[in-house]
Amino acid sequence: RMEVLKLPGYITTEKLKIAKRYLIPKQRKGHGLTAKNFSITEPALRRIIDGYAREAGVRNLENQIKKISRKVAKEIVKGGKKKKFSIGIPQVTQYLKNPIFEEDEIFGKGKIGVVTGLAWTSMGGSILSIESTRMVTERKGIKQTGQLGDVMLESSEIAYSFVMANIVKYGGNADFFKDFFIHLHVPAGATPKDGPSAGVTMATSLVSLMLEKPVTPGLGMTGELTLTGEVLPVGGLKEKVIAARRAKLKHVVIPTQNRKDYLELPDHLKEKLEVHFAKTFDDVFDVAFGGKI
Repeated sequence: RMEVLKLPGYITTEKLKIAKRYLIPKQRKGHGLTAKNFSITEPALRRIIDGYAREAGVRNLENQIKKISRKVAKEIVKGGKKKKFSIGIPQVTQYLKNPIFEEDEIFGKGKIGVVTGLAWTSMGGSILSIESTRMVTERKGIKQTGQLGDVMLESSEIAYSFVMANIVKYGGNADFFKDFFIHLHVPAGATPKDGPSAGVTMATSLVSLMLEKPVTPGLGMTGELTLTGEVLPVGGLKEKVIAARRAKLKHVVIPTQNRKDYLELPDHLKEKLEVHFAKTFDDVFDVAFGGKI
């Protein structure tokens, strides 16, 4: 019987080593270049990885290095005066044009109803801002936008029902959901999104709106939420932690059942990042609003 193995993607440090030891030497040889006339600095490699090759593997990273190598070889063959090429960050933009990926931007910092979630995609980890607002209308309930998949829509319904059932417990007005229609939105609407791991983020957004209080600054979170407030484990934790570091978050909430996955991460990924483990939404609430940081 065939066994399917799920392998985590490479982190930036691993991609750097692979590029230096294998990809760059391979492209030098393939384009008639040498270490004396062609090199790529480490900051430039990081720029390529973060701006042009965020996938889990290194295929696209090799393609970008190949593209630079080809253009350098062409300039040498043309007989230009420059015979030694050291590729830095400016040269990366020169040869590869504008980056495919910009720096992860946290939307709505310090705003009520806006919470940063951690997501996993085929391109690796990323941050996901979730925002909610309220409106006084005759219609009651919740509307969700942002090209959400079926599972994510279900997560938003669960978050809505959970918060509605626990209004008083978390300090809200018992009539809040009777008085307001709720609109929950996940920006970057052109990008399809799905999965259950945004459940706690959505619930936190609704609680922030209900209490008229922003969440703790520099906080990101991930976790599936149940109707009874349990926080269930998620996948792609390694990639999500990488995304949190790339976005310069200071605090991250992850499910208690993912503690083992977190402890297995390399130490350098855990530096300058305070992790809070959540078994129930009460734990999430304490970190986001209760001053437990």
